Amino acid sequence: MTVIPVEQAVGHVLAHDITRIVKDLEKGPVFKKGHVIREEDIPVLLDVGKRNIYILEKTEDMLHEDEAAAVLRDITIGNNMTASEPSEGKIELKAACGGLFEVNSKALIELNSLGEISVASRHGNIPVKAGEVLAGMRVIPLIISKEKMEQAKKIERVFDLIPYEHKKCAIIATGSEVFTGRIKDTFTPVVESKLSEFGADIIFKTVSDDKKEAICDAVDEALARGADIICVTGGMSVDPDDLTPAAIKSKCDEVVTYGAPVLPGAMFMLGYKDNGTAIMGLPGCVMFAGRTIFDLVLPRIFAGQKVTPDEICALGEGGLCLKCPTCIYPNCGFGKGHP
Repeated sequence: MTVIPVEQAVGHVLAHDITRIVKDLEKGPVFKKGHVIREEDIPVLLDVGKRNIYILEKTEDMLHEDEAAAVLRDITIGNNMTASEPSEGKIELKAACGGLFEVNSKALIELNSLGEISVASRHGNIPVKAGEVLAGMRVIPLIISKEKMEQAKKIERVFDLIPYEHKKCAIIATGSEVFTGRIKDTFTPVVESKLSEFGADIIFKTVSDDKKEAICDAVDEALARGADIICVTGGMSVDPDDLTPAAIKSKCDEVVTYGAPVLPGAMFMLGYKDNGTAIMGLPGCVMFAGRTIFDLVLPRIFAGQKVTPDEICALGEGGLCLKCPTCIYPNCGFGKGHP
């Protein structure tokens, strides 16, 4: 930090705020810390009584905080994101559309490990809406070496936002009590509501008796109609008359999981056809609990990603919903485990 005459300060960086006070009219910073002094600023500085000022001398091998923030933006910004203009060395990234927000955790740690750099984001693998803030970043000092920012440029893209795909969905409600009309089907409307969050097209709905053959026939009908996602509700426990898991298993080319380390949602089932159609068995908790395993898996499927057994297992850390009086999902720890 150096003290120099105001007239010699053009191009240098203010090390502190400069305050202007006009009785009954104004009191506040006329120039903020980090401001790069311009020729037209000299009269203003003299008017507020500054003949000498403290500056940070910016040399050719240094970048101003706003310049460095722009470098961080270019390193971190992913697809379908917008960025704010640099302000006091800070930039925010926002979602340009709804989709699945992804974080390259290794790259984020590597970037922050360089020192004098701060990049903070939301958790990865969560659904976001258009306009939501995804990440914020800045450099710590007012000026930073170009060499350090060149190091930062070697780090691969840190964030990405995958827009949801249009999916055709089928819902198959099981249960003899619903099939015979003894009780009303209250499960299907819940599933419809969940799917609508992603713009799904519901192409097929039916109610099946608690028989393996009947459930299989309903799945075949959904496949014949071109369903990308098939949700089978009910009959997911280990009771002898709960045949939904056996039916789903027989219709899948690959079963990812029957059971998940998530509460609510332990009896969840997921499998795939070779053509990519996802078939899910939804336990009863999906009908009455606010957020479950279903909410953790759906964003991945609508983003066109295939969920793996390892990813299901990794949900155990953070897989316990705390049933908060006011649900703030996905802005909580539920389902934030990583393989």
